[in-house]
Amino acid sequence: MEELSTAIRLNPAKGCAGPEGTPVPWSPHGRILPSRPIFTLDPLLHAGCYYVQDSSAMYVGHVFRKALAALKAPGLRVLDLCAAPGGKTTDLAASLREALGDEFLLVSNEVMRDRARILSDNVAIWGDPNVMVTSVDPAAFAQFAGAFDIIVADVPCSGEGMFRKDPRAVQEWSEQNVQLCAARQKRILADVWPALRPGGVLVYSTCTYEDAENDDNLEWVAGELGGEIIPPMDEFPDHGVRLTRRGNLLRAGEVPGEGQWVGALVKTPDAGPRPARKPDFSRLRPLRFGIPAGTEKGGKLIPDPDYALSLGYRGEYPQIELSRSQALEYLHHDPLRFPDAPRGFCAVTFEGHPLGFVNNLGTRCNTLHPLSRRILMNIK
Repeated sequence: MEELSTAIRLNPAKGCAGPEGTPVPWSPHGRILPSRPIFTLDPLLHAGCYYVQDSSAMYVGHVFRKALAALKAPGLRVLDLCAAPGGKTTDLAASLREALGDEFLLVSNEVMRDRARILSDNVAIWGDPNVMVTSVDPAAFAQFAGAFDIIVADVPCSGEGMFRKDPRAVQEWSEQNVQLCAARQKRILADVWPALRPGGVLVYSTCTYEDAENDDNLEWVAGELGGEIIPPMDEFPDHGVRLTRRGNLLRAGEVPGEGQWVGALVKTPDAGPRPARKPDFSRLRPLRFGIPAGTEKGGKLIPDPDYALSLGYRGEYPQIELSRSQALEYLHHDPLRFPDAPRGFCAVTFEGHPLGFVNNLGTRCNTLHPLSRRILMNIK
């Protein structure tokens, strides 16, 4: 069996060098690694310095950045509709922050609750406070008419692009499943369509090669819902990226990564003006939005476990720099002692990058690292 490639994407806001590799042509912060390390045992991953993401999946971010360049304005609102586990969300967040600073909102949604919790953890580790995580059906966004400037919909599909990586995708594939997926994708797009403002951009993607789920569906949106397809560009033919009628196709075996198809269109201006008021997304009961500095308890401020990972962290707590072995012990929830460090709440760091907080009692430390993110594998 052909060895699968491994790629990462650096978090530019955290300024970490990360593992070495060759550049991903369509991702400014993407790297293809020469081999797959044990990522769980790299503290920099847990610090949010980089995200492990297939290089083909990064092509969605490339198409998104084209839309962002065209619509760039302070206060931009973006919806990542089918966002778990968080690769595309963290890519969009990095691109938005580089383009707009703090003047944007990214709503990252995953309807499956278990997957949404994984998404929320990955967003917390990435650290961008301008990302809201929700877990609702796409139809719930229809109440926010014209609220989003860009919607990214990486929809569930028949998964041909994952055949090399996931044997289950081969077993589950059938012509009937392709048609079922195509119909479900139409339903998802129709449900969320009212939330895209006139003149806004839909970035539509799948990890399959089927026209019924790719070009045909984008043409259906344009014709039935009202949009103008953005002609795809033949930008990376030497790197295996193909042109299709309406988008770009990356085939496993022709590109370093797995399969991906991406296309985009602009919504036609016949659905009324953008709402004047700021949408109240709190009605969606977000799982996460921003990261509070902490909570008051017994007259003392207890830092939020994720505050140290946030780009908004101001460094107001004493810092304890950890060795690699100490960092892994912290992430493994092993006992740690720092008798010479300041008493009370301290931020623990690895190579200067915060991993979280401890309450240093001198003879021992109480960790504030979330139990759900504890390393379970042997760290020795």
